[in-house]
Amino acid sequence: MKTVLVIGGGASGMAAAAFAKNENTRVILLEKNEKTGKKLYITGKGRCNLTNASDIETILGNVVTNPRFLYSALYGFSNEDMMRLMEENGCPLKTERGNRVFPLSDHSSDVIRAWNRILQERGVEVRLRTEVSGLVIRDKTACGVRISPGKEILSDAVIVCTGGLSYPVTGSTGDGYRFAEESGHRVVDSIPSLVPFDCEEAFVSDLSGLSLKNVRLTVRNRSHTIFSDFGEMLFTHTGISGPLVLSASAVCGRILRKEGRLSAEIDLKPALREEELDRRIVRDFSEEQNKDFRNSLSKLLPGKLQAPVAACSGISPDKKVHDITREERIALVKLLKAFPLTIMRTRGFSEAVITKGGISVKDVDPSTMESRIIKNLYFAGEVLDLDALTGGYNLQIAWSTGVLAGRSASAV
Repeated sequence: MKTVLVIGGGASGMAAAAFAKNENTRVILLEKNEKTGKKLYITGKGRCNLTNASDIETILGNVVTNPRFLYSALYGFSNEDMMRLMEENGCPLKTERGNRVFPLSDHSSDVIRAWNRILQERGVEVRLRTEVSGLVIRDKTACGVRISPGKEILSDAVIVCTGGLSYPVTGSTGDGYRFAEESGHRVVDSIPSLVPFDCEEAFVSDLSGLSLKNVRLTVRNRSHTIFSDFGEMLFTHTGISGPLVLSASAVCGRILRKEGRLSAEIDLKPALREEELDRRIVRDFSEEQNKDFRNSLSKLLPGKLQAPVAACSGISPDKKVHDITREERIALVKLLKAFPLTIMRTRGFSEAVITKGGISVKDVDPSTMESRIIKNLYFAGEVLDLDALTGGYNLQIAWSTGVLAGRSASAV
């Protein structure tokens, strides 16, 4: 009987262990925390957006880094396979806006409970509070792990599913990167992704907590547009966050790190063309003619946003509405269609949903997840240089690569 060791009991690790187990394999899952799925508990604000119900090509289209690497994995264990597996193991699901799939209960614990049931029923040995310190490699072949100085667990295959660096309190401390580098693999520099931005403007702290729905965010590197999308965002004490911003960070993160700052614009009225918005303002101003400009924007904007927009408009806040010129009004229209912000940096790994970067996919066989450098060594999940936008895509990457690695390792 072959022995397969899986390092890490997160999303990809549980999938790898479950699908490595068959009548000819002994599978041992090594998890350094006190329970499996610790990071899963907090994903999606505790709701766990476990996959996306779109077709595979749409899923691949939402993968930012190395999407072509994932063809075998995603077609081998698809989002439909994942949804069916959860439903069959006591976790009913629902599909929400954007084809995001959640547990019907809105509790991530139901997803983890389903996986733990699968692991138990298939006979996977789960060893908690067991931290791996290194790999045992002989003659360019993985043959076990070290769990403490002088103590080894030997095996026929090893699957590394240690995650990245995001949410380090859950145990994601980059162990897999070290294992990979020590065994001769290339590791792409890791940065936080799906993470809020810090902005330069002082007024953002006054807007903290303000949520904007149905707006368009555009991010530019000088005059070149690098991200533009429509959705929901919110202001924080130091900048901006929300689904729209997190997706922007996945696209802009490395450019921002290189450039040091990026310009951003919020189209506060994307449903209206400039001419339509101008007519709307004319109508509003006709009803507010004797008010000061600072008090005339209540029909256009939420309360917190009125003062910053007024300040950026160049119109004196004390000016009477009936004295505002056409040129000033047109400038206000353009401001509402492109409210400017300056992005200075992303927040850190403690606030990042995922890690961008990781083990180079050039060193991994996409058809098996086996290392091209070390025989019988496999990698899966966030430890690889793979990442996607928000919407359940990153967890599907974890499930699919984990399943492929497990199936491949058990066939050694």
